Amino acid sequence: MPPTSAFAGFRFPTEVIVVAVRWYLRFNLSYRDVEELLVERGVEVDHVTAYRWVQRFTPLLADAARFSRHSPGDRWHVDETYVKVNGVWRYVYRAVDQYGQVIAVLVSARRDAGAARRFFRRALSTLKVTPSEIVTDAAAVYRAVLDELIPSAWHHVEQYANNPIEADHSQLKHRLRPMRGLRTGKTAQVIIAGHAFMQNLRRGHYELAIDTPPALRVAAAYAELAQAI
Repeated sequence: MPPTSAFAGFRFPTEVIVVAVRWYLRFNLSYRDVEELLVERGVEVDHVTAYRWVQRFTPLLADAARFSRHSPGDRWHVDETYVKVNGVWRYVYRAVDQYGQVIAVLVSARRDAGAARRFFRRALSTLKVTPSEIVTDAAAVYRAVLDELIPSAWHHVEQYANNPIEADHSQLKHRLRPMRGLRTGKTAQVIIAGHAFMQNLRRGHYELAIDTPPALRVAAAYAELAQAI
């Protein structure tokens, strides 16, 4: 029977690939930093290879963890921030619940009803839950989209009510700062979604490595997930 693991065909051990992906998502490293750290440990890997590993395995690891993810709270804070992709500003839709779990992310070229609709559809289909309250800014597009997709939710618009998501944006910006730029919308989506996945793991929103000390939780969780893919 042919191998079915996602790691089949790679000449590097599974643990090396998983560690490289974890380092990149967890710490403020560039791909060249990851390359240097691996060389110090006797593994010669080009930074382009590290980039390819992150792009391929980040979605697979997050998908493998979906069944162990905690259900989010019923109060969602939704907002957009900005990132540069190939020198052009793009919008990033993000949401967190009242417990700090990142609900979903979406990179979009536009800030309009279509983008907001895609974002909420992604969040609802991924988590299979419906919030009872959604906090947004005063952007006019939200009311119509929420009336269409989640009419039962209370749409809360009030100054300072969305401070939790605005503060959470800073975590993403801090991670993106060491990077040499995001080249495409697809790579930006993978990296930003991977950062959200890492945040949720660190904050204990998954039933993974639950008996492991907090400082070792992420490493243990990635080792568990590697066996699943």
